Amino acid sequence: MKIALFGPPGAGKGTQARFIEDEFGIPQISTGDLLREHVRKDTPLGREAKRYMDRGDLVPDELVIDILKERISRDDCVKGFILDGFPRSLEQAKALSDAVDLDAVINIVVDENLLVRRITGRRMCSCGATYHVEFDPPSREGICDRCGGKLYQRDDDREETVIKRLEVYRKQTEPLTEHYRKLGILHDVDGSRPIEEISKDIISLLKKLGE
Repeated sequence: MKIALFGPPGAGKGTQARFIEDEFGIPQISTGDLLREHVRKDTPLGREAKRYMDRGDLVPDELVIDILKERISRDDCVKGFILDGFPRSLEQAKALSDAVDLDAVINIVVDENLLVRRITGRRMCSCGATYHVEFDPPSREGICDRCGGKLYQRDDDREETVIKRLEVYRKQTEPLTEHYRKLGILHDVDGSRPIEEISKDIISLLKKLGE
């Protein structure tokens, strides 16, 4: 099963990808992680990508596709894979279609007001613990109950930043969702519900598609 997973910041894509990985035995693939892997290993593709990255330029879609093609040719992708963070534009979607045919695009839909609450309520500790002011009592005290460290809010989680991130995502994704909807492979999933309900629906949907 070859899947692309869409969803705005705070929608829980990473969590749902792990459920899909566990259920179907297919890997989650992040193009950002792939680029860093090739650069770190100093592969020919990595060296080419690094030239763009060092200049602060976007890595061309053709090169990203080549790196992605190399990744999905590995043994762990025989049963399929989950694309996370790609495609991000209509041009990338069209380039991707020349390399691989997706079976499904799962679009996790969440009201933006709820997303703002979810993200701005997060609090972090330097030990790696994560809390939410609405659900975790320690975060209301501002002290980590694991190590006693002081909790903080990431700059990316501040309201003005979150609103901008959601606006950028919306502008990027609307043409993409329409593209895949016309192809008949886009499936909207209500992401405002409990995590287990969302994963149950996604897994059930994917099993039906795989029959």
